[in-house]
Amino acid sequence: MRKLQLVLVAGAASILTALATVAGFAEAQSAVPPSNTQNPAVVGTAQDGELLIAKDGEWAGTDPMTFTYQWQRCNTAGTCADIANSTATSYRVATADVGSRLRARVVARNADGSLGEATAQTAVVVPPAGATRLQDGKTSIPASSVSLPDRLVLSGLQFTPTVLRSRQPFTGRFRVTDTRGYVVRDAIVLVTGVPLGWITPSREVTTNVDGFATIQLVPTTRLRLVRGGSMVMFVRARKQGDDLLAGISTRRLVRVRTASPATA
Repeated sequence: MRKLQLVLVAGAASILTALATVAGFAEAQSAVPPSNTQNPAVVGTAQDGELLIAKDGEWAGTDPMTFTYQWQRCNTAGTCADIANSTATSYRVATADVGSRLRARVVARNADGSLGEATAQTAVVVPPAGATRLQDGKTSIPASSVSLPDRLVLSGLQFTPTVLRSRQPFTGRFRVTDTRGYVVRDAIVLVTGVPLGWITPSREVTTNVDGFATIQLVPTTRLRLVRGGSMVMFVRARKQGDDLLAGISTRRLVRVRTASPATA
């Protein structure tokens, strides 16, 4: 009886060993590192402000499999470098990318290894729709090409005369750009005196191709002409159709100096 028990135990051990061997072989067979069967790709328009999306492509290998991404900027020689902090599946094309090409490097990982594949490069990145090169080297775009998260900026102003010594009309020129540095045409500019009533209410004026809106401003008798004083104005720039309190609009307080008429 004892001999029979020993035989049974030995037989069970052999079966367990065989099962373990088969399981180990199966596990070894199933542990396959990632391999790419269809290249990843970039979807979207290579234009400043547009959103690009990286598609994983097709991969073979043991599941589960995870993916990470790195966006790269490529020069005309084809050399590519990582773009800092750009590791999501999507990428918002930036002004710094204009004139370059973009691509995404997709890395697949599983328990047995990892493999990275880069997408094909995009077309050369171009400025926003409607872009026009100005003689001063700046690029002019229509206000319709500006959208959040970018905004309008009142970046320049000129007054003629530079000091008010009378209540005669004077001219203000207000330049509108956006947060990327583009000059913005067709932006709508409004100027209001602060406090109200110090200048005659003016109509809204649209910026020209150079980004400037030229507005004639007429002081009222309430304007105090004193040495070292100032005429303060509230300036707003907006895009046609935007909510006056939202959208890409911008606001700024500006001033022009005043002087006593006796010092003219």
